[in-house]
Amino acid sequence: MPTEKKISSASDCINAMVDGSELRKVRSNSRVYHRYFLLDADMQSLRWEPSKKESEKAKIDVKSIKEVRTGKNTETFRTNGINDQISEDCAFSIIYGENYESLDLVANSADMANIWVTGLRYLISYGKHTLNMIESNQNNMRSSWLGDLFEEADANNSKHISICAAVQLIKNLNPGLKNIKIELKFKEFHKSKDKVGCGVTKEEFIEVFHDLCTRPEMYFLLVQFSSNKEFLDTKDLTMFLEAEQGMAQVSEDTSLEVIQSYEPSKEGQLKGWLSLDGFTNYLMSPECHIFDPEQKTVCQDMNQPLSHYYINASHNTYLIEDQFRGPSDITGYIRALKMGCRSVELDVWDGPDNEPVIYTVCDVINKYAFVASDFPLILCLENHCCLKQQRVMFQHLKKILGDKIHMDPPSPEDSYLPSPFDLKCKILLKGKKLGTICISSEGEVTDEDEGAEIQRHWELCSFNEVFASRCASEFPGDFVNYNKKLLARVYPSPMRIDSSNMNPQDFWKCGCQIVAMNYQTPGLMMDLNIGWFRQNGNCGYVLRPAIMREQVSYFSANTKDSVPGVSPQLLHIKIISGQNFPKPKGSGAKGDVVDPYVYVEIHGIPADCAEQRTKTVNQNGENPLFDESFEFQINLPELAMVRFVVLDDDYIGDEFIGQYTIPFECLQPGFRHTPLQSLTGEVLPHAWLFVHVAITNRRGGGKPHKRGLSVRKGKRSREYATMRVLVIKAVDDIFKTAILPLREATDLRENMQNAIVPFKELCGLSAVANLKQCILALSSRLTGADNNPLLVFNLKDQYPTMEPQGQLPDVLKKVVTTYDMVSTRGLLFEQYHVFLFYKVTMAFHENLHDMAVKEGLKGRKLAKAVESFTWNITILKGRRALVRESLSVEMGEPSRRTTISAALHQLGLYGRVARRKPLLNKRHMTAHLPKGP
Repeated sequence: MPTEKKISSASDCINAMVDGSELRKVRSNSRVYHRYFLLDADMQSLRWEPSKKESEKAKIDVKSIKEVRTGKNTETFRTNGINDQISEDCAFSIIYGENYESLDLVANSADMANIWVTGLRYLISYGKHTLNMIESNQNNMRSSWLGDLFEEADANNSKHISICAAVQLIKNLNPGLKNIKIELKFKEFHKSKDKVGCGVTKEEFIEVFHDLCTRPEMYFLLVQFSSNKEFLDTKDLTMFLEAEQGMAQVSEDTSLEVIQSYEPSKEGQLKGWLSLDGFTNYLMSPECHIFDPEQKTVCQDMNQPLSHYYINASHNTYLIEDQFRGPSDITGYIRALKMGCRSVELDVWDGPDNEPVIYTVCDVINKYAFVASDFPLILCLENHCCLKQQRVMFQHLKKILGDKIHMDPPSPEDSYLPSPFDLKCKILLKGKKLGTICISSEGEVTDEDEGAEIQRHWELCSFNEVFASRCASEFPGDFVNYNKKLLARVYPSPMRIDSSNMNPQDFWKCGCQIVAMNYQTPGLMMDLNIGWFRQNGNCGYVLRPAIMREQVSYFSANTKDSVPGVSPQLLHIKIISGQNFPKPKGSGAKGDVVDPYVYVEIHGIPADCAEQRTKTVNQNGENPLFDESFEFQINLPELAMVRFVVLDDDYIGDEFIGQYTIPFECLQPGFRHTPLQSLTGEVLPHAWLFVHVAITNRRGGGKPHKRGLSVRKGKRSREYATMRVLVIKAVDDIFKTAILPLREATDLRENMQNAIVPFKELCGLSAVANLKQCILALSSRLTGADNNPLLVFNLKDQYPTMEPQGQLPDVLKKVVTTYDMVSTRGLLFEQYHVFLFYKVTMAFHENLHDMAVKEGLKGRKLAKAVESFTWNITILKGRRALVRESLSVEMGEPSRRTTISAALHQLGLYGRVARRKPLLNKRHMTAHLPKGP
């Protein structure tokens, strides 16, 4: 069945189902049957053909359908041998009959699956009154809104406007559309009706807008949360904001504010309804961008020592092209400083008449140093001057930069550098090689040999990338420890005469604070640098991961597995659609045709680096639908980045369209729009990726050989934290006693997380779902024959518990059992002694060296003992954090309890149960559940 027609109403879905379409019918024995499914014209039955069954048996009565479930969320799908060959977004199941049988289907596209799911849900909700309900609500808000706009444009009340005016009107509503395409659509419309003349009527204007500006993926998303209406009311929107978008402390007043801000129709604003157009406006607004708005301002602790931060740095700042043939220009400084760069390089040479060449650049630095950020600027002087001209240079610096120069001499008693906050609006001067980051009052810039053995805490050491790479490779743990208190700067190899860039992640993972980049050279490496420093208000300073700052912690820069003491995260990304992809610059082989596909890349420590790509959408750069989901395990979230890259599939060579790079911890969950940028970093006008983001701390369900990452760990395959032996008996004895509690803590956490998977499956949801969505899914099955509650959610404790109300069917017993495991509470207190082990063992830290010497350890054995101690402490510290997290989340930290309570309350279950069951106080909420599976 063709799907070129834009789907934007239940009527469109019903009509498509009556026409019918080919779907694949999946059986538990792994067999797949291609069948043609269609809805009877009277909308009473769903039929399929051909079939070996009698025609009256190859059908399902609509009134027998209990539920329509999206995704591969039935036992048939989960145990099917071809599960991994079926797209999650194309699969859906019809649960029907008294025995709750499932008809498991796979459409040829996610769009087609959405049509059937939406149409069937309307039929279940409204039955024989479906058409009447659809007709009464058919596009009323859109039609009235567009009608008002048309009448404003029709100042003479002539009942038509010119094509030029109509084109501009639609262009104003959807700036990403090309004028020529809008005009062509009007002309095609007139030609199809044999219309003479160039005037556009209101009806024609509305129809062309509908055809050009409707996004089907938005419509299907809206009806998913609208309780099968053509709009979202305040309750629907509240659920969407809280359960999907992850907003906290949402109320119906919050939803009403959203409606008033984004709903274009007067009717919707008055009634508190969000139409398809209002919903689209909201999801495309800055509120729903993928980047967390909290990270757009300085939000990290800026009072830690300077060495605890990554610092945005430029190399050869004076160049605007490559260093082989590129000219020098002060605009390089202006560009870098405006982009938030906090370390720039300045070459100073002897000049005529005892005047070093420095004036102009210093004026620029003085003017732009603190335009983008108030935090300290490090000026790296490549000093080629004689001693005499150095003193002249210093006088010029004092005259031009004045009190911005940090003049306070370092104190030997201080063991740490001052913080960025303490150095606000100060310029720190660094010598050519190994030098202080402040200048002496005599005007001489300290220069020391790069190979000096002792580096004082106030000095910054510059490493060539080749030497730094060797350190990272041969001494990955030691290099990280070196950078915990001391400042390291890595600059590109002189062999990079084309000014290409090194990968900054290669040195950030070692804890190197300053990785100097050639700002004049665009590409992947600069995308990573720019994307990384977007966080923390783009102030040029980003706090390094705790494991790289804490003195007693272990981290190896080349780790290729999970990080000790850090809980891995699972990132689920669905690439839904794109908007207004431009033709790559300089490409003309295919005219204006674009065949886009999307890469999702993960950059971070070696264990996290990965990439996945979507299929190619042929000849559609305006609104391509991808509907593909990917899953990535992130072992060190604090250092991971996500990069979206859109390419044009071409037989000559795939060409770059746009990209967006974002730190993992800046991702907003839910349905988000991602702005695309050009190769040189400019925002591409109106070009977006529409994605869904979910982050969980656990892998999904399924069999390991079928699901790849998505496996449940059995007890035998669990990875338990290992304690290393120091060969210091008093310390080793304490660590040995921690081994069993650590294993128990791991088992407890794994058991709880393993229980989450079947609980979500019993709710008919995927592993990406959250607890609130599970509650909603359970409570929506109000099929009790006597309308009495089968389960009660008791909220009198900190964490909601399920209380059976009499005999439960088997499926409900499974729900209660798995939920009890998910919400295990008392056992967590038994893990409290993990805190004590950490406290006791940390007491050895101060005397560890002396204790090791007494045991006869020295040299490499002593170093190995210290490393083993930090490893063990890191394991305990990480376990302590995980237990604390479990105690707060699983025991019901306030925000989580509020979320669950709100979910039950908003379902309208509160008052009804309180009246029917007077023995249940106001803290009891009830959910009805089905008797079948």
